[in-house]
Amino acid sequence: MKKHILILFLFVLTLSSCKDLTELNINPNNVPETHPRLLLTNIEWNAFQVKGVGPMFASRMVLQTDGEDANQYYTWTRGDFGVYNNLRDVTKMIEEAHRIESPAYVALGKFFRAYYFFNLTLTFGDVPYRDALKGETDETYTPVYDTQKEVFTGILQELKEAEELLANDNSIIAGDIIYNGNTEQWRKCVNSFRLKVLISLSKKTSDSDLNVKTAFQNIFANSPLIESNADNGQLLFVDELGSRYTEYNSSSYGSARYMDSTFIQRLQDRHDPRLFIFCGQTRVAKETGLAINDFSAYEGGDPIAPYNEVNLKAADGKVSKINLRYTTDPTTEPSVFMGYSELELILAEASVRGWISSPAKDHYENAVKASFGFYNTYAADYAGYVDEAAAETYLSETLVDFANANTDDAKMELIMMQKYLLSFLQGGWRMYFDHLRTGYPEFRITEGVTPPLRWMYPNSEYQQNSVNVTDAITRQFGEGNDKTRVTPWWLQ
Repeated sequence: MKKHILILFLFVLTLSSCKDLTELNINPNNVPETHPRLLLTNIEWNAFQVKGVGPMFASRMVLQTDGEDANQYYTWTRGDFGVYNNLRDVTKMIEEAHRIESPAYVALGKFFRAYYFFNLTLTFGDVPYRDALKGETDETYTPVYDTQKEVFTGILQELKEAEELLANDNSIIAGDIIYNGNTEQWRKCVNSFRLKVLISLSKKTSDSDLNVKTAFQNIFANSPLIESNADNGQLLFVDELGSRYTEYNSSSYGSARYMDSTFIQRLQDRHDPRLFIFCGQTRVAKETGLAINDFSAYEGGDPIAPYNEVNLKAADGKVSKINLRYTTDPTTEPSVFMGYSELELILAEASVRGWISSPAKDHYENAVKASFGFYNTYAADYAGYVDEAAAETYLSETLVDFANANTDDAKMELIMMQKYLLSFLQGGWRMYFDHLRTGYPEFRITEGVTPPLRWMYPNSEYQQNSVNVTDAITRQFGEGNDKTRVTPWWLQ
C-alpha cells in the first residue's frame, strides 16, 4: 500500500515539476501576448520623430560645407525599406487589438499603416502592400509589389475604416502619448490626414476609380477635422532621458552645417519674424552688435556653389547656422505630423482648385496665424516677435498679402510658400514632394540638373525578392529602368 502511495506521489510531483518547468521556460522578453497599449506608445514615438535635416538639404533650407551632401546636390540613389520593421509592430498591435476586441487600437493600427505606406509609395512608387508583413502568418517572404494606384486606394480605404471604427468607439485609448487617449481628436487627425493624401493626388482628378475631388468634398463637409493648434497631431518632448527632442545634442549640427541663402532670403523679403526662430545671426552680425530682429543680421550660403566656397564664407563669419535652440533645448518644440496650419493650407489649395467653396484667403490666413501661434507658444524666447499683432502685420506684407494674388497660379504660389516656410524641421520630406507635385516654391538648382522624383529600390530587394522588384520596375518605367528621375504614377 505504501509502495502505491509513493508511486502516486512521485507521479503527481513529476506532473507538477513539468508544468513549473514549462512556465519557467517562457521568455519574459518574448511573451506571446501583450496589451496593444504597450505597443502603441513605442509606435507613436518612432513614427513621429523629427526627420532630421536630410529633407532640408533637398528643400533648400540648409547646406553642408565639409563635403558634398547627396541630398543637397540631388545625387541620391537607393532608399531603404526600414519602415517595414516599424510596420511589424503595427501589425502586432492590430493582432492584439483583435484579440482583446478593441476597435480603437485596430483603428490606430490602420492609421499607422496608412501613414507608413503613404511615405513608402511617395518614396519609391510601387511597393509591396497587400502581401507585405505576411511572413509569420502566411509564410510570404517574397511579396508581390502593388501598383502605386492600388497602394493609394488601400491607404484611403484603411483611413476610412479607421474613422468609422473611432466614430463608434469613444473609449479612452491607453498608452497614447499624442492625444492622451482622446478618440475624438484622433478622428480629427485621421480625417485631416485623409485630405492630405487626397490633395497629393491632385494630378489624378480625372481617375474615376479614385474620385479624388468628390472624396475630398465629402470628408470636408461631413467629417470632424483639426480645428486649431489644440488639435495638432504632434509628439511632445520632455526633459528626461530617452524622451528629449530628437535633435537635442546632435553632433551633426557641428562646424560644417549652415543655412541656405535662398531660404533666408525668402524670409527676409517677406519680413518674416520666424527667421529669428529658425536661424542664428552670423558671427559678424553678433560682433557688430546687431539686434536679434535685425533682418540684415542673417545670411546663408549658396546651395549650388562648391562646398568649399561656402566654407570660406562661413570661416569669415558671414553665414548663419541653425538656431541653437534646436540642439540645446531638450524640449524645443513638438514634432507636428498633422497640424492645423498644414490642414488650412491644404484647404486653401483645394479652394483654389475649385474642390471646395470656402474662401482660400480665409484658410491661408488661418494657417499663417496658427503658425505664428505655434511658435509664440513653443519658442518662448522669441514669443514677442510672433504674437497676434505680428501675424496681422505680416499678412499685409506685399509678398504675403493674399489680396495681391490675381491669378490661380499666384495664389498657389503664395499657399505653397507658406507651406514651405512652416516646414522647417517639421514634416520631413512633405515639402519636397509638394514641390515635385506643384512646382512651388522654385528651388535653386544647378543648370542642367533636375530634382530626383523618387529613390531606387534597395539592393536587398534584388537579392531577396528579385522577381517581384524586377516586375515592378518593368511595369512602371521599363525594363531595368530603376532610376531616380523616372516619373512615378502619382506625378504623371
